[in-house]
Amino acid sequence: MTVIHKSPSGSDVRGLTRRGLLARAMAAGATFVVGSGFVAARDAAWAVETAALKPETMAVLIQMARDIYPHDRIADRFYAIAVKTHDNPEQAPMIEEGVAGLNLVAQAQGFDTYLAAGWEKDRVAMLRLIEHTPFFQTVRAGLVTGLYNQKEVWPVFGYEGESFSQGGYIERGFNDIDWL
Repeated sequence: MTVIHKSPSGSDVRGLTRRGLLARAMAAGATFVVGSGFVAARDAAWAVETAALKPETMAVLIQMARDIYPHDRIADRFYAIAVKTHDNPEQAPMIEEGVAGLNLVAQAQGFDTYLAAGWEKDRVAMLRLIEHTPFFQTVRAGLVTGLYNQKEVWPVFGYEGESFSQGGYIERGFNDIDWL
């Protein structure tokens, strides 16, 4: 199911057909499909390309982000956007090393990899073991702004955005918080 075509420079480029992509996803039963230079959702229409990080590493970061800040009503694509900031040459060595370490923790817990742990409680237990590391702290700190500064997720939390330009909060629903 691999397609080979010529790139503009004349070299062979191996690609994956849509059918091949879907077959790979269904056969693996995975949350994410990891390809050459990308991570895609198995059940949604989004993908994220990687530049400095391995696609497998990006998949771990997305799952890790969801396990650190779990919100059932936020789609994985928002977590992918949040961790994409780590896909740069400056951070890549530390992130790759951190994910390798996390996978070693997973193996010590009886799993092949962090992603192979199917239960959130198992993955969270692994994260607790590494929460003191610079890798974990870097990812966690990046998520605070990377996830919650996305305007598309604000309605999930009932946040309407800044209010100064609209006269402030006092006259605009200061007391209408029904989820607190």
